[in-house]
Amino acid sequence: MAQAGRKEEKTVTGLDIEKESTPLEISKDNLDVFGDEEGNQIHYKTLSWQFVAFFMIAEIVSNGMLSLPNALATVGIIPAVILIIFLGVFALFTAKLLIDFKLNHPNVHSMGDAGQIIFGPIGREVLSLGTIVFSIFAAGSEVLSGQLALSLLSNNGLCAIFFALIFTVAAFLVSLPRALSGLTWLGVVSSVSILIAGLAGMIGAGANPVPDRIIQATVPQTFNNAFLAITNPAAWVLQGFATTFYVIFAVVMYVYIGSTVNPFAFSSLPPVWAKVAVALAIPNFLISGGLYIHVPAKLVFVRIFRRSKHVHSHTILGWVIWVALCAAGGIVAFLFVIAVPIFSFLIGLTAALFASWYTYGLAGFFYLHDAYYLEGGKEALKKNKLMVILSILTILAGGFICVAGTYVFIKLLVDAYRAHQVPKPFTC
Repeated sequence: MAQAGRKEEKTVTGLDIEKESTPLEISKDNLDVFGDEEGNQIHYKTLSWQFVAFFMIAEIVSNGMLSLPNALATVGIIPAVILIIFLGVFALFTAKLLIDFKLNHPNVHSMGDAGQIIFGPIGREVLSLGTIVFSIFAAGSEVLSGQLALSLLSNNGLCAIFFALIFTVAAFLVSLPRALSGLTWLGVVSSVSILIAGLAGMIGAGANPVPDRIIQATVPQTFNNAFLAITNPAAWVLQGFATTFYVIFAVVMYVYIGSTVNPFAFSSLPPVWAKVAVALAIPNFLISGGLYIHVPAKLVFVRIFRRSKHVHSHTILGWVIWVALCAAGGIVAFLFVIAVPIFSFLIGLTAALFASWYTYGLAGFFYLHDAYYLEGGKEALKKNKLMVILSILTILAGGFICVAGTYVFIKLLVDAYRAHQVPKPFTC
């Protein structure tokens, strides 16, 4: 970092550094937001790639998969399966670009930091805000799933608001460990939970097929309905295991239940099987909700205390701010669920606005930036024409999903209001 009295200049990483230094001369420990953690009270860089994979599965293969059988019912088996696989492969490609960008810029801790490098200060604020908004809405989505699960298990024994409150408090407690190493085995539990829940759902559907069910290879649809069905947020980040499991789950549930399958697929099962499946899935909903509360809290916390003692030490101020940030995230998610009647529409809208770029579009910008600034300027772009073309197409794909998704969800919201289908807030 720059020292007092020295002239500063900007590097391609967006950091101010001493004039005598070059990007290649700066060590990763100096650039890394968490630096050298030796001797610190709190260590953040402690997860093995195996446990990172479990955390990713815990978030990715979650409540979003329950809407995929309904997507098959909307557009048919063939186009839906093709799109799920395509999006999974595409997401794997963009993930590689994101990883390369992170390795080239160790100082990047969040999409906001990446936005600073690519688009400057405005990009930092927009992408940081987008991360916070999307994470809070995703946390609210998990709270809503937990509320539905608890209501189903109890035969609506309590007002849904109380179930949402109970689930929010539990998710808040899960979010509290400052380092993810404190949640290591919960990531494993969450992954196993949703896997077994999905298997139970498929067994229940296979053991109780719906008589005279309708199964179609393709279904003629308007653009709005088709787009809504195939671009739910969970489908945007399918990779590897997630893609395979999603395809199997969606096809099996649709084949045995047919076109009447609900968006919350487990609710289409016979009562006993529905309760078994949601009971098994609750740990995943809970842990995913905690992770989604944790993410924006960590982003703001690091933004406030970056490179200060509060990041790595058990200070009173550090813990007060951390707990307050987690509590704020949980409270906002809870209020969205119970007080905003159009919350389900807003989930789709925020996904269209932000997840389309975070999963796809921005990766194209990342590659083009690093190829130009780190690999030789225009000559590097000329030598890698295929990657340049793919990166441009990636940006266009993110833009299309963003614009089309925003249009679809706004139109659906307007139609719902016209049809008086929007419920009142604070209802059981």
